[in-house]
Amino acid sequence: MTEPLRPVIVGAGPAGVRAAERLVAAGLRPLVIDEAARWGGQIYRQPPEGFRRPKRALYGFEAGKAGALHAAMATILPDVDYRPRSLVWNVEDGALDVLRDGRTAVVPYSRLILATGATDRVLPFPGWTTPGVFTLGGAQVALKFQGCTVGRRVAFLGTGPLLYLVAYQYAKAGAEVAAVLDTSTTLDQARAAPGLLRDPTTFAKGLYYVGWLRARGVPVRTGVRPVRVEGGERVTALVWRRGSKEERTECDAVAFGLGLRSETQLADLAGCRFRFDAMDRAWLPDRDAAGRTSVAGVYVAGDGAGISGADAAELAGERAALALLEDAGLPAHPARSAAIEARLAAVARFRQSLARAFPFPADWAEGIADDTLVCRCEEVTAGTLRAAATDGSAREINRLKALTRVGMGRCQGRMCGAAAAELLAHALGTGPEAVGRLRSQPPVKPLPVAAGVSHDEAAE
Repeated sequence: MTEPLRPVIVGAGPAGVRAAERLVAAGLRPLVIDEAARWGGQIYRQPPEGFRRPKRALYGFEAGKAGALHAAMATILPDVDYRPRSLVWNVEDGALDVLRDGRTAVVPYSRLILATGATDRVLPFPGWTTPGVFTLGGAQVALKFQGCTVGRRVAFLGTGPLLYLVAYQYAKAGAEVAAVLDTSTTLDQARAAPGLLRDPTTFAKGLYYVGWLRARGVPVRTGVRPVRVEGGERVTALVWRRGSKEERTECDAVAFGLGLRSETQLADLAGCRFRFDAMDRAWLPDRDAAGRTSVAGVYVAGDGAGISGADAAELAGERAALALLEDAGLPAHPARSAAIEARLAAVARFRQSLARAFPFPADWAEGIADDTLVCRCEEVTAGTLRAAATDGSAREINRLKALTRVGMGRCQGRMCGAAAAELLAHALGTGPEAVGRLRSQPPVKPLPVAAGVSHDEAAE
């Protein structure tokens, strides 16, 4: 008897929804597991049931795209086994370990699409653990999902398109934006402009956000480096510098982020081979243009496979589903697959220009003070990490973890792993690709203690 095809999709953002839509169109009933309460992902996150706010207010220029994605999932919902509020915390032997409503269950799969998305990338600096410092994504979640701001007067710090988008969203919602402080320079952005014009609509939106903020008196500064956050029980100010000049911005909250980093832990636990991506400055699952990984039957799509944005994620989700159908011997629409791959290649070229416009601040590791906390969970400082490297004890990131406990806490290195790798590489006089990557360990996110005794053997 032929084993039934059991496609499972992890994540119900743009990539996951479009993958599910394509599988349903092929006559399959995919299982969609989503950590959020409602589909849409981070960028198109829906507010709680009963929360009434126009999509235009929530998503701005992207309201139409958000509405289309939400409607697509609502349409196929009767034909999908949808499981919201469910955390996939391990992948092993063709099955997922899933936590839902305080109980864990084992969910087997024959094909797996990982559409796990991304989180903010942060580099520590003095005072970054002060109450009132949020990531850009965290600040956006508060606005979209909870209908509130993270402070009355918020300073926005970092680089990348999300910096300007979230500042604009806060200002539109009535919050006072104290400043927008970009670590990239005006020269970086000017040099990248010809490449950014490959997507004139997206480029125009970015210019609009900056112009809108400036027109309303919001200070927008480039070439900035953070010095420290001031405050005790709450943020009172952000101190920053441009060149040799220090400035102080009074605020009661800071939203901070240096672009995004892919959530790759589940791909790692599934046994996928990884490669270092110089543009993302990160280790990513090795995949082909369709999203196939080195493990048969496992596919990656969206920002969890490499940062490309929501539009590309929708295309990549559909392409991964088409690859799944092709590999299962089902009709796979090769013309559509080729068209999607051509569009994704164009997005990749635009993404290269974005990376040039908003470069990673590679000088961070050189300037960070020894007493700066890098790993909040285990209270590991930059000096501790440097010492382990310079005395010859650690020349690889997992050895550094074993010696210092960096990345062993609740976040499992999701927040501190990139910073630790940068510090180790700088201390050794090499690049981050040379120090390897942190090996993922289950659970990829914290579990309640009670979950260990509330376990279902299987969930079909």
